[in-house]
Amino acid sequence: MAMPKILAHRGASADAPENTLRAFRIAREQGADGVELDVIRCGTGEVVVFHDDDLERLAKQRGRVRQMPFGALREIDLGGGERIPLLDEVLEETAGLLVNVELKTAPTWADRAGDDGLAHEVARLIARHRADKRTLVSSFDPLLLWRFHRLQPRVPTGLLFGHEQSRPFREAWAARLTHPTALHPEAPLVDDVAMRGWRRRGYAVNVWTVDAPAEIRCLAALGVDAIITNRPAQARAALYTARP
Repeated sequence: MAMPKILAHRGASADAPENTLRAFRIAREQGADGVELDVIRCGTGEVVVFHDDDLERLAKQRGRVRQMPFGALREIDLGGGERIPLLDEVLEETAGLLVNVELKTAPTWADRAGDDGLAHEVARLIARHRADKRTLVSSFDPLLLWRFHRLQPRVPTGLLFGHEQSRPFREAWAARLTHPTALHPEAPLVDDVAMRGWRRRGYAVNVWTVDAPAEIRCLAALGVDAIITNRPAQARAALYTARP
């Protein structure tokens, strides 16, 4: 049985501020095959690596990332001197690693109806770094995936979905329209029946976000392709203990 790849969720986010260069460096040191990260286009157009729409959780201050200039975002200390990086910087830092870039959808339907150019800019940066063979672009938003695929059809894509979503999203109905390379289900949605169905439809399966060793071993036994985890070193150790 092939062991699944280990992708560090927002870098080694249990050991460093999430989505920072330090988190990605530690992920490499801990033996991750790759990293998962989130991108948003900020107020001055740069693609920044950041998960939330606002700064309250991570920076304990007000401000919406999509509206703020990069200069102001760069001044924010996320802990230990770590700053919000550009996707451009992260693609350079992670050379040699797999990179799962999640396109973050806008918080309101009105915002989603427009196009802020995120998919276009991500496609441009991947091409600039010649990273198409080591990058996978994912999103919960089928429209964003469709936009990206039109621009970079050679780069694999992954449709994200979670167990608390409504049935059409939870069962990845949009995959029939967006034709992703991979499905990215939340771990509670993964079982033997689901895996057989996804495999029949030709999808790779990358699961999020799993830290418990027993769950990691179970998912490996089901044959998932990648496990997204906050703790890459521990996940790697769990996989090796699963080997016969």
